[in-house]
Amino acid sequence: MPITRPPKHHLPPRAAFIALCIGLAGSMLVVGCAAPPPPTAAVDNEKRPLADAIRVATAGLLQQLPQTSARERRAVVLDPSLDAGTGQQTNATILVDQAVAAQAAQGGAFEVLPFEATSLAKASHLLTGTLQRAQGGYGVNLALVELKSGTVVAQSSAMARPEGVDMRPLAYYRDSPVVVKDRVIDGYVRTAITPPGQQADANYLQRIAAATVINDATMLYNAARYREALGEYRSALSMPAGDQIRALNGLYLSHVKLGQMTEAEEAFGRLVSYAIAANSLGVKFLFNPGSVDFWSDPKVTGAYGMWLRQIAKQTSAAKVCMNVVGHSSATGTEAVNDALSLRRAASVKRRLGIEVPEVLNRLRTQGMGAKQNIVGTGSDDVVDALDRRVEFAIVDCPA
Repeated sequence: MPITRPPKHHLPPRAAFIALCIGLAGSMLVVGCAAPPPPTAAVDNEKRPLADAIRVATAGLLQQLPQTSARERRAVVLDPSLDAGTGQQTNATILVDQAVAAQAAQGGAFEVLPFEATSLAKASHLLTGTLQRAQGGYGVNLALVELKSGTVVAQSSAMARPEGVDMRPLAYYRDSPVVVKDRVIDGYVRTAITPPGQQADANYLQRIAAATVINDATMLYNAARYREALGEYRSALSMPAGDQIRALNGLYLSHVKLGQMTEAEEAFGRLVSYAIAANSLGVKFLFNPGSVDFWSDPKVTGAYGMWLRQIAKQTSAAKVCMNVVGHSSATGTEAVNDALSLRRAASVKRRLGIEVPEVLNRLRTQGMGAKQNIVGTGSDDVVDALDRRVEFAIVDCPA
């Protein structure tokens, strides 16, 4: 009896494969018919304008998915895209989200839902995306995760030219005193480049519900609705997985905007304590060019005394030893940047000792110059502010 195979032009590849295996099984010939392998990630390294790169990456993502009927639309939650290096949302990442959502919704196969807790209950999939500095341009990385299994079902990347890519951070990130990347953000960034068939980052997925509340709060902050933002950050921090650096940072920023400086200092102390425990405290101290003096504008540096006081107090309370590591932007020669970053680290150490003399024996200084730039543009403006930072790394105390 001949084996009948369904006509391939009526079925997408994966469906045709499954149907073929069913036909073979009916004839008792099932050798080699296992589940079809996951699709291969789509990678396009040709540099294009950002809008075109987003279009190519989105098309590559969608092409990896089995076809569905209009009645079987996938409900997808879009977790806002990030700058992979800084963990920040920028003007360019907002454009990524808008373009991806519009293209994914075309044809009716997807219903793109906002990143809210109620959406997670309805959605079958989660969409993540990053812009990553690479090869003299920006990589657009997208990944689609099946929420039930936590498996990445499609991943795609394309390259954008640097011209016209606006990486200025949104208000929350511009105002932030600290580097906001933590294990959750790192997990998001890893998920966006995870190949199909592999698991998305578990640490990120386990905290996704709290992340929706943090995102709501951050949107309110960016809209200058600080009192409402404060309430949402408090709500996030009350959740089991809400104790994240983004929520603690938002709590501090909201209190500052509301003029509640006593509460702001308490919030900053919590933020520093959390970061020390995670061995990930990077603070944006801005200095006058070529100097160890803090930036002259008191609107920028007015809170620095409080930051130093809380860093010193929390270091003393935790009884840890730390390296105070100075960093500089890429402007200037390597020798000048190395020396300047070391002088700035020493200046911060001295100021911490003024606040709590006991900590001086727990601190060592190091200057990294521009060797560990996060942004690396050398623009010396808000875009590369994170490059002009001082980090505090936990180390073993001397015997």
